[in-house]
Amino acid sequence: MDAFLASTLAVTIAEIGDKTQLLSLFLVCRYAKRTPIILGILVATLLNHALSALLGAWLAKVIPASWLPWIVAVSFIAIALWLLIPDKDESESSGLLRFGAFTATTLMFFIAEIGDKTQIATVVLAARYDETFWVIMGTTVGMLLANIPVIWAGQWIMERLPLATARILACVLFVILGILTIFGAVNGLSLGS
Repeated sequence: MDAFLASTLAVTIAEIGDKTQLLSLFLVCRYAKRTPIILGILVATLLNHALSALLGAWLAKVIPASWLPWIVAVSFIAIALWLLIPDKDESESSGLLRFGAFTATTLMFFIAEIGDKTQIATVVLAARYDETFWVIMGTTVGMLLANIPVIWAGQWIMERLPLATARILACVLFVILGILTIFGAVNGLSLGS
């Protein structure tokens, strides 16, 4: 359950103000029906984060066990610092909109997640925890928790959400994950626990 909860919390907080959240807002402005947008986010996230988590699990097997906690800890801290940089909405000129709400959302979210903070976080979380399935579920739930309110309440939420505060909280969360990983390595605790 630790893998699920840590993954859900990490991605939910990291997503606030992220480009995919801005993409959600953009898609709601373009399409009247919200359900296909939500389903598109679900499918894109499951595919993208499953591939990312499998990569993280594979890396955890091929990287020497003594190096892994240090690489994971440094990765968590690097993500923490990256979270302090605001994202920009780059979705305005997409030709994918002609495919309809579900297909456009699925494709745009999958592409937007490539190299995104939450994709990298998924790789790192899967390397950190042995429960790859729960990392995938947690990061997917986190993505939905961050984006569904934007889809339903849209502009109203975006006008009131303290994005700078959310980025700082996400940064602190990833620094804590990094410190806990270092603490576990120094004290000889298993990385996957």
